[in-house]
Amino acid sequence: MNLDLTVTTGELAAAASALVRLVPGKLIDPVLSGLLLTAGPDGVSLAANDRERAARLERPALVHTEGRVLVPAKPFADTLRALDHEQVRLVVEGSKLAIRAPGARYALPLLDVDVHPGVAAPPTAAGIVDGQLFSSALGTVAAAASRDDALPMFTGVRIRSEDHQLIMLATDRYQMAVATLAWQPAGPPVDALVPAGLLAEIAKQLEGPVTLHSDRDRFGLVWRRAGGETVATTAVLDGSFLHESKVSVSDVDTRLEADADVLAGAVRRVGLYTDARGVLLVEVGDGEVRLRGADQRAGEAEETLKADVEGGRLSQAYQGRFLTDALRAFSGSRVRIEIQPGMRATVFSAVGESELNLRYVVMPMLPPKH
Repeated sequence: MNLDLTVTTGELAAAASALVRLVPGKLIDPVLSGLLLTAGPDGVSLAANDRERAARLERPALVHTEGRVLVPAKPFADTLRALDHEQVRLVVEGSKLAIRAPGARYALPLLDVDVHPGVAAPPTAAGIVDGQLFSSALGTVAAAASRDDALPMFTGVRIRSEDHQLIMLATDRYQMAVATLAWQPAGPPVDALVPAGLLAEIAKQLEGPVTLHSDRDRFGLVWRRAGGETVATTAVLDGSFLHESKVSVSDVDTRLEADADVLAGAVRRVGLYTDARGVLLVEVGDGEVRLRGADQRAGEAEETLKADVEGGRLSQAYQGRFLTDALRAFSGSRVRIEIQPGMRATVFSAVGESELNLRYVVMPMLPPKH
């Protein structure tokens, strides 16, 4: 078992940390919590696979001896992140991988590289999407998914293609985010329910054009950066039942437009005075919207904001955190809010045209008791 290379510390530390976040690993199995380092003529690749998720990142390196080793992923990433040396040397010394820097040496145990599953090639390429728009869409939509693993069908983002459009949807049953953007199809159509936690992390790392890969059982993303290629794949969930048409929005009778950031600030402040459920009241009047919150212990608060209103007056109650999530998606712009009477969904969307068509749906709550 051999490997010897010199690499820029910051580049390798960032890659190792990114890999740990993409594939946290199986704590009960050291091999599946390991980081696979492969030194070759083009540099070094870092890979991980826990049999559900897999990822591989490439970085430039000066390779003295080609080889492949498996080491504990988190200690490796933590060590590199703590170093302030410009370069480090990785070299196999007996049964350990030494991380060497001027005046310092750190050694990690070598795991059994031969039993590691490696990282298989991603499924068939399906098409290409702009990385910046895709990242923005994923960051918003993934946040609407449930974090309750007892309901796995609500913990994912359904990604599907319709001709030259890519549609992403997630819901936790109380809120729903739907994003649509243009893409370049180049293979079979995509329809996969992908774990939202993985997509939220990927959204922070995307650069440039992104190629989507998909088959019946797996979903993958591939993108490049100056240091090389990144590949991330995952097993998919069953989520064909998730569709935006399941939420009826045909009975809108009140529409309002307002500055999203101003409204979000008011929600945050009034939300400090809500009951244990975090529910606040939204009252729509002529040219204004009023937010009210009350709690027996915290007291009460209200703020009135100017808004462009179309339709009748009404009062509707919402959980403050859902309003915050919805408005965050439209930060820096004006937001259109379409309200249906009764306990039917309220729809948030951007005012004006955009390359990213985003809709956020929030279900109302029973009003707070005074």
